[in-house]
Amino acid sequence: MPGPVLVPILGDQLSRQIASIRGCAKDDTVILMMEVWDEATYVKHHKQKIALIFSAMRHFADELREAGWTVAYVKLDDKDNAGSFTGELARAVEYHSPRLIRVVEAGEWRVRQDMEQWPDKFPCDVEILRDDRFICPQPEFDEWAEGRTELRMEFFYREMRRKTGLLMDGDKPEGGEWNYDSENRKPPKEGLAAPERAKFEPDQITQQVIELVEDRFRDHFGSLDKFEWPVTREEAEDAADAFFAERIECFGPYQDAMVAGEDDLFHSMLSTSLNLGLLDPLDLCHRAEQAYRDGKAPLNSVEGFIRQIIGWREYVRGFYWNQMPHLQTANELKAQRGLPEFYWTGETDMACIADCIRSTRDNAHAHHIQRLMVLGNFALLAGITPRDVQDWFLVVYADAYEWVELPNVSAMILYADGGKLASKPYAASGNYINKMSNYCAGCAYSPNKKTGEGACPFNPLYWHFMHRHRDRLEKNRRIGRIYANWDRMGSEKQQDYLRSADRFLDTLTPAGLGWARREDG
Repeated sequence: MPGPVLVPILGDQLSRQIASIRGCAKDDTVILMMEVWDEATYVKHHKQKIALIFSAMRHFADELREAGWTVAYVKLDDKDNAGSFTGELARAVEYHSPRLIRVVEAGEWRVRQDMEQWPDKFPCDVEILRDDRFICPQPEFDEWAEGRTELRMEFFYREMRRKTGLLMDGDKPEGGEWNYDSENRKPPKEGLAAPERAKFEPDQITQQVIELVEDRFRDHFGSLDKFEWPVTREEAEDAADAFFAERIECFGPYQDAMVAGEDDLFHSMLSTSLNLGLLDPLDLCHRAEQAYRDGKAPLNSVEGFIRQIIGWREYVRGFYWNQMPHLQTANELKAQRGLPEFYWTGETDMACIADCIRSTRDNAHAHHIQRLMVLGNFALLAGITPRDVQDWFLVVYADAYEWVELPNVSAMILYADGGKLASKPYAASGNYINKMSNYCAGCAYSPNKKTGEGACPFNPLYWHFMHRHRDRLEKNRRIGRIYANWDRMGSEKQQDYLRSADRFLDTLTPAGLGWARREDG
């Protein structure tokens, strides 16, 4: 009698609607789920990230069993655990003798490269299915990208609006505009605070995972003291309910604001659940649109939320696969400086960076402007090598998978792809941070001082960056005019900026080996 269908489900595929299950018979299918050392340590992921994925996997396995599926679940500390997806699949094939392995394509390049070797490794048919949880299939993105020298998200986003019908009025955008960025850049007013986001007390399963992570990954970055992430579909839906009821109204206006100690503000905090598969992206967009139609949320907030999902999230995923594998090594600006140690310790007198790293350590989260315009901006201005920055972002954030992290860091933050994704480097001086946050009021440095002792380091670093990349950036239509300001300063003032930047850069202590990757990584 032929063996069953073996369905491996990876840790970011925790959806009952995943294509590999669809159409399978419960009495003829074995679902394989694997906690493996290689995936937990190819970079030394934040403790909360490992705990979140393992806990969500264990809860999802129980959900499948309760629904009548047979689940073969391999825990990290099982004595025969082979430590890799391919090794565990080999054990399962030997035990179950399946007639077919049916799996949804992996979301990351390195895993998919291994997966594509499976048909040659195993004595049964292997079917690798498209991940249809995404709205834009990769061939559709590649067709859109073909022949374009610049792949701008805004134009892709308009296609996704037309395709889904979200916030459309016939063939025109709702309200007459495609985006409302101009209404979504309010600086924080004094005392700005948001309702507390939905938080979830670890249950027995999660507590067991936390103990496992504390024991096996004690040298990894981050704290587990504030682990409060949703780990089940029900909890994720509760988190979405809370966002739509309490936070979406102010999400748009203050999505770029930063307030010391207010780690979440009005952000949805749903990206971890989306990227695990616990929430459906299109469903969230329809819920947001309905909130607008019902008069419960303003158009600028709803459009901004929808753009993050069907615009940016879909776009970076398409961009990742379109640009791999060379995106991993892109370094158009020839950045060579090592990542400063304070990215791991948080020990710096720059109040903005210290607060963003504190939130990252405690919560495995910082919102997108903290990532882009504080932590990323500093790495860009200081010329930190892309591989170091990529590894750091992949390690420290609970929602970071390479398909979403790498385009954001390499192309958006560091301009390492030379402008295929972003129309200009997102470089900014201390003035931007002072305008969009309250960090500067409590900082040892002054954003109003441009050079010398006590000057905000972002100020001289900005001009240092612009100066050393003048040959490349002066012709950029969005920022080229800045060089007229530089030239008007005169040589003495220019040298003051450059000397101030060099003095500060000389104080940076590079992080030692072993923070981000295991020694054999």
